[in-house]
Amino acid sequence: MQEHTLSAFDELLDSIAADIAEMGRMARKLTGDAVDALAASDVAKAETIIAADRPIDEMQQSIEQKSVLAIAKYQPMATDLRVLVAAMRVANDLERIGDLAKNIAKRTIAIDEPLRSQKLMTGFGQLSRLVMAQIDEVLEAYQTRDGAKAAEVRAKDGEIDAIHTSVFRELLTYMLEDNRNIAMCTHLLFCAKNIERIGDHAT
Repeated sequence: MQEHTLSAFDELLDSIAADIAEMGRMARKLTGDAVDALAASDVAKAETIIAADRPIDEMQQSIEQKSVLAIAKYQPMATDLRVLVAAMRVANDLERIGDLAKNIAKRTIAIDEPLRSQKLMTGFGQLSRLVMAQIDEVLEAYQTRDGAKAAEVRAKDGEIDAIHTSVFRELLTYMLEDNRNIAMCTHLLFCAKNIERIGDHAT
């Protein structure tokens, strides 16, 4: 009976870990798609991104329910308990990443016109590439329980912040040069902040 109980508990932990891996893949893809839609002023794609956020929300709820069930049913202690609490917190961060990607898509729809300068997207491209690399690395660290790799991800957050600051200054310059750019650049400022916040959640 004890062996059966432990086996069922391990299967539940494996199921939660698999859900987090899939949720991370979905959140990362949504982030990349949102930045691509912004760069291309692709309103149709932005609309599909908004709809694609719901499955991420549902997966977060499923992970939380499974984790609560595991705690209530098996009353884990020490490492096992920390694993389950961490799973809920990681799922919450991934859900927020999905929300932030959705926010970028909403801004793309609000702009609803081609960007006046594709040069503006150079900084966005750098920012999003770094952030998506952070998501990849931290998910790998989580799956392999690699604390050193996780610490490396945390240490790289300053680079993301520095590029975000550079993008912010460039957008302000465009706004000052021509007041016709103010509305678009205001939306882009929020998009840049959303990408930076995605990096914070990866951290």
